[in-house]
Amino acid sequence: MLERIVTGAHYGLRDWLIQRVTAVVMALYALCMALYLLWLPKLNYDTWTALFSNNVVRSFTLLFLLGVYYHAWIGMRDIAMDYVKPAWIRLSIHVAVILALLMYVIWSVQILWGF
Repeated sequence: MLERIVTGAHYGLRDWLIQRVTAVVMALYALCMALYLLWLPKLNYDTWTALFSNNVVRSFTLLFLLGVYYHAWIGMRDIAMDYVKPAWIRLSIHVAVILALLMYVIWSVQILWGF
């Protein structure tokens, strides 16, 4: 009998599922925003401000952005793991991407809630 030895971090199924869920969230957000913007007779600053003064829209937007960032992290991590062979370069890329994405999260919260 052949014994299978499993190695690695076991990201496969979890990350595959997370990418699908975040893609669905992003698609729903894009569809809702597109329908809302097409439904409006005219789009101006007051309409845009009124839309984003609603906490539901802000929360859905933050969920969308967090989905984009996590989706991007999984994609960038997989690309670096597959194509960048020297460990120190791969680690540098991972750290740079993580720091950039964390800064984007902070910036998104500041934009949406004005902190």
